[in-house]
Amino acid sequence: MITFRHYLTTIVAVFLALAVGIVLGGGPLSDVGDDSQSPAASVEASSTPPGTYADGFAGAVGPTLTAGRLDGRAVAVVTMPGVNEETLTALAEQVKGAGGTITKRYALTDQMVAPDQKALVDTLGAQLMTQQGDAVAADATTYDRIGQLLGLAVASTEPAGEEPSAKHAGILDSLGGAGLVATEGDPARRAPLVLLVLGDEPDAEGGDAISAGLTAGLARSAAGVVVAGTVADGGDGQLGRLRGEPVSAEVTTVDGIDVAAGRVTAVLALARSLDERGGAFGASGADGPVPLG
Repeated sequence: MITFRHYLTTIVAVFLALAVGIVLGGGPLSDVGDDSQSPAASVEASSTPPGTYADGFAGAVGPTLTAGRLDGRAVAVVTMPGVNEETLTALAEQVKGAGGTITKRYALTDQMVAPDQKALVDTLGAQLMTQQGDAVAADATTYDRIGQLLGLAVASTEPAGEEPSAKHAGILDSLGGAGLVATEGDPARRAPLVLLVLGDEPDAEGGDAISAGLTAGLARSAAGVVVAGTVADGGDGQLGRLRGEPVSAEVTTVDGIDVAAGRVTAVLALARSLDERGGAFGASGADGPVPLG
């Protein structure tokens, strides 16, 4: 049975695909030269930029489209170094508007993602793994392992989430003490959903592998993970490159959170990720601008 919400989502998806195409120069108007436009048409076109209209449309429709989609769901927010704080705040508000609860923000530091700090990350990860027994995969690589450990502390594979234990608090204390993760206080609950928000471009020498490892580790420890970046992060950017890694089958990726349409897409992706893994959405997502359903 096709619901009104599904119908509305489909309309929004078609609209966003068209709007993004026009903004990026790939839409149906991209072949129309300046000489073919009348002066009046040129003035009218310039007075309503397509990007502004698309953003306004998504901002107006978004609350209706996402209302209740995250009711009763807890979301842990993990940020990479250099994340845009204004974008992050707007995204957090979108999650809350959909009924979700953000348990806490966990900011990965420059030291966590610096290739020359791998020895520190590896040593601490090995020490913490021995304290967790078989909760961490024995064959995990350095960054996969530290990602799993962080995931154990802040996330859960149970859709309803779980209460944290003293062991989980110990992981956060150790990661914070080593200067790898910055946060304030312990989480009230381990969340089933993790929203990983990208920041600066990774280091050219090994940075992509670090990001992929951390993402893979979080995916092992959470019911659903959404990796979100800006429009620039898609295509050949860091999110686009992550989509070429095996881990992309285990997480949902969204590019475009620096615009309203992308933030709506990120919330819909979070709701979807509890039931379905994988998928690339957003301005350059291979699976479309918006997850339908």
